[in-house]
Amino acid sequence: MPTDLPLVSIVMGSESDLAVMRPCADLLGTLGIPCEVRIMSAHRTPELVAEHASGAAARGLQVIVAGAGAAAALPGVVAAHTRLPVIGVPIDATALRGVDALYAIVQMPSGVPVATVGIDGAKNAAVLAARIIALSDPEIARRLDEMTQQQAENVLDSDRRVREETQ
Repeated sequence: MPTDLPLVSIVMGSESDLAVMRPCADLLGTLGIPCEVRIMSAHRTPELVAEHASGAAARGLQVIVAGAGAAAALPGVVAAHTRLPVIGVPIDATALRGVDALYAIVQMPSGVPVATVGIDGAKNAAVLAARIIALSDPEIARRLDEMTQQQAENVLDSDRRVREETQ
């Protein structure tokens, strides 16, 4: 059932994270999944984060994607305030190249899960969010299947070109 209401909320700690997180919104848009993009900080606007996460399901959201660098508290704080699936995107924002954010997001305490993609892996976060939504939406499932088929065709095309060029 098509809707303009967002199904995915993409949150990040600062505007500087937008360059990393934009591919998530772009891919969701390509798949026809409406999303919202918000900036909120687990440290600077904790009340906003709690309010956003705790009301997400009631607003019709199905998944929250949270990108964060450095201490990367945002995904965990979001997960603490919602029953929705939360996908964390560690962002390369410090001299540690995102490893600090990866560890912070992946090492959540028992009972507060955050699915975690690779450093700067916003596209994979979009695919995972789409797969979650596709469990109950056959049209999204069909679009994901088409995308997977197109990726396979792209690899086969590359293989043909390389074999032709190297023979």
